[in-house]
Amino acid sequence: MEYIARATADGNGRNGRTQTDDRVIDVQLGIPKELGGKGGGSNPEQLFAAGYAGCFMSAVDSEARHHKVKLEHSSVDAAVTIARGEDGFGLSVELTVNLHAVPAEQANAIVGAAHRRCPYSKAVRGNIPVTVLLKIDSSYPTELVID
Repeated sequence: MEYIARATADGNGRNGRTQTDDRVIDVQLGIPKELGGKGGGSNPEQLFAAGYAGCFMSAVDSEARHHKVKLEHSSVDAAVTIARGEDGFGLSVELTVNLHAVPAEQANAIVGAAHRRCPYSKAVRGNIPVTVLLKIDSSYPTELVID
Protein backbone atom coordinates (compact mmCIF):
# COMPACT_ATOMS: atom_id res chain seq x y z
CA MET A 1 0.00 0.00 0.00
CA GLU A 2 1.37 3.42 -0.94
CA TYR A 3 0.10 6.98 -1.23
CA ILE A 4 2.02 9.94 -2.63
CA ALA A 5 0.99 13.47 -1.65
CA ARG A 6 2.10 16.22 -3.99
CA ALA A 7 2.17 19.96 -3.41
CA THR A 8 3.71 22.93 -5.20
CA ALA A 9 4.85 26.22 -3.71
CA ASP A 10 5.31 29.26 -5.92
CA GLY A 11 6.21 32.90 -5.58
CA ASN A 12 8.66 33.69 -2.82
CA GLY A 13 8.06 30.46 -0.88
CA ARG A 14 6.99 31.85 2.47
CA ASN A 15 5.26 34.80 0.78
CA GLY A 16 3.78 32.77 -2.06
CA ARG A 17 1.06 30.20 -2.45
CA THR A 18 1.09 26.45 -1.99
CA GLN A 19 -1.44 23.95 -3.23
CA THR A 20 -1.84 20.24 -3.57
CA ASP A 21 -2.20 18.67 -7.00
CA ASP A 22 -5.87 17.89 -6.28
CA ARG A 23 -6.38 21.48 -5.02
CA VAL A 24 -7.91 20.29 -1.73
CA ILE A 25 -5.29 22.51 -0.08
CA ASP A 26 -4.75 25.91 -1.67
CA VAL A 27 -3.11 28.28 0.78
CA GLN A 28 -1.66 31.76 0.62
CA LEU A 29 1.56 31.81 2.64
CA GLY A 30 2.96 34.69 4.67
CA ILE A 31 5.89 35.17 6.98
CA PRO A 32 4.56 35.46 10.56
CA LYS A 33 4.79 38.89 12.18
CA GLU A 34 6.86 37.29 14.94
CA LEU A 35 9.55 36.58 12.32
CA GLY A 36 9.44 40.05 10.80
CA GLY A 37 6.82 39.40 8.13
CA LYS A 38 3.43 40.93 7.45
CA GLY A 39 1.48 37.83 8.47
CA GLY A 40 -1.81 37.48 6.66
CA GLY A 41 -1.28 33.93 5.45
CA SER A 42 -0.53 30.49 6.70
CA ASN A 43 3.03 29.24 6.98
CA PRO A 44 4.90 25.94 6.66
CA GLU A 45 5.03 25.51 10.44
CA GLN A 46 1.22 25.65 10.71
CA LEU A 47 0.86 23.15 7.90
CA PHE A 48 3.43 20.85 9.52
CA ALA A 49 1.65 21.15 12.89
CA ALA A 50 -1.70 20.27 11.30
CA GLY A 51 -0.23 17.27 9.50
CA TYR A 52 1.68 16.01 12.53
CA ALA A 53 -1.38 16.38 14.80
CA GLY A 54 -3.56 14.44 12.37
CA CYS A 55 -1.02 11.70 11.81
CA PHE A 56 -0.24 11.33 15.52
CA MET A 57 -3.96 11.18 16.43
CA SER A 58 -4.38 8.41 13.87
CA ALA A 59 -1.49 6.49 15.48
CA VAL A 60 -2.99 7.01 18.96
CA ASP A 61 -6.36 5.74 17.74
CA SER A 62 -4.76 2.69 16.14
CA GLU A 63 -2.80 1.87 19.30
CA ALA A 64 -5.89 2.34 21.46
CA ARG A 65 -7.77 -0.20 19.32
CA HIS A 66 -4.78 -2.56 19.64
CA HIS A 67 -5.01 -2.18 23.44
CA LYS A 68 -8.81 -2.64 23.25
CA VAL A 69 -9.43 0.87 24.58
CA LYS A 70 -12.26 2.95 23.18
CA LEU A 71 -11.29 6.60 22.85
CA GLU A 72 -13.83 9.34 23.34
CA HIS A 73 -13.23 13.08 23.16
CA SER A 74 -9.56 12.59 22.41
CA SER A 75 -7.30 14.97 20.52
CA VAL A 76 -3.71 15.85 19.75
CA ASP A 77 -2.42 19.42 19.83
CA ALA A 78 0.81 20.04 17.95
CA ALA A 79 2.91 23.14 18.57
CA VAL A 80 5.72 23.65 16.05
CA THR A 81 8.32 26.25 16.93
CA ILE A 82 10.75 27.77 14.46
CA ALA A 83 13.67 29.63 15.96
CA ARG A 84 17.05 30.90 14.86
CA GLY A 85 19.97 28.93 16.23
CA GLU A 86 23.72 28.85 15.69
CA ASP A 87 23.35 27.13 12.32
CA GLY A 88 20.24 28.96 11.04
CA PHE A 89 16.59 28.27 11.66
CA GLY A 90 15.48 25.03 13.27
CA LEU A 91 12.25 23.42 14.38
CA SER A 92 11.01 21.81 17.57
CA VAL A 93 7.68 20.15 18.28
CA GLU A 94 5.51 19.72 21.35
CA LEU A 95 2.66 17.23 21.10
CA THR A 96 -0.05 17.26 23.75
CA VAL A 97 -2.23 14.15 23.70
CA ASN A 98 -5.59 14.69 25.38
CA LEU A 99 -7.31 11.48 26.47
CA HIS A 100 -10.53 11.01 28.41
CA ALA A 101 -11.27 8.23 30.89
CA VAL A 102 -8.20 6.13 30.08
CA PRO A 103 -6.18 4.72 33.00
CA ALA A 104 -2.74 6.34 33.22
CA GLU A 105 -0.76 3.14 32.64
CA GLN A 106 -2.73 2.28 29.51
CA ALA A 107 -2.58 5.88 28.28
CA ASN A 108 1.22 5.90 28.66
CA ALA A 109 1.52 2.63 26.75
CA ILE A 110 -0.79 3.82 23.96
CA VAL A 111 0.92 7.18 23.48
CA GLY A 112 4.43 5.69 23.69
CA ALA A 113 3.58 3.10 21.04
CA ALA A 114 1.93 5.77 18.89
CA HIS A 115 5.10 7.87 19.00
CA ARG A 116 7.18 4.89 17.93
CA ARG A 117 4.91 4.10 14.95
CA CYS A 118 3.71 7.52 13.74
CA PRO A 119 5.34 8.27 10.34
CA TYR A 120 5.90 11.93 11.27
CA SER A 121 7.60 10.91 14.53
CA LYS A 122 9.77 8.46 12.63
CA ALA A 123 10.69 11.12 10.07
CA VAL A 124 11.85 13.67 12.64
CA ARG A 125 13.34 11.31 15.25
CA GLY A 126 16.93 12.30 15.88
CA ASN A 127 16.57 15.41 13.72
CA ILE A 128 14.51 17.82 15.82
CA PRO A 129 13.43 17.89 19.46
CA VAL A 130 9.96 16.41 20.05
CA THR A 131 8.32 16.60 23.46
CA VAL A 132 5.24 14.44 24.06
CA LEU A 133 2.86 15.50 26.82
CA LEU A 134 -0.06 13.40 28.06
CA LYS A 135 -3.14 15.00 29.54
CA ILE A 136 -5.79 12.67 30.97
CA ASP A 137 -9.17 14.31 31.51
CA SER A 138 -8.44 17.73 32.99
CA SER A 139 -5.15 16.80 34.64
CA TYR A 140 -2.00 18.83 34.21
CA PRO A 141 -0.05 17.51 31.19
CA THR A 142 2.87 15.27 32.09
CA GLU A 143 5.88 14.74 29.85
CA LEU A 144 6.46 11.21 28.66
CA VAL A 145 9.93 9.78 28.32
CA ILE A 146 9.69 7.54 25.28
CA ASP A 147 12.48 5.23 24.16
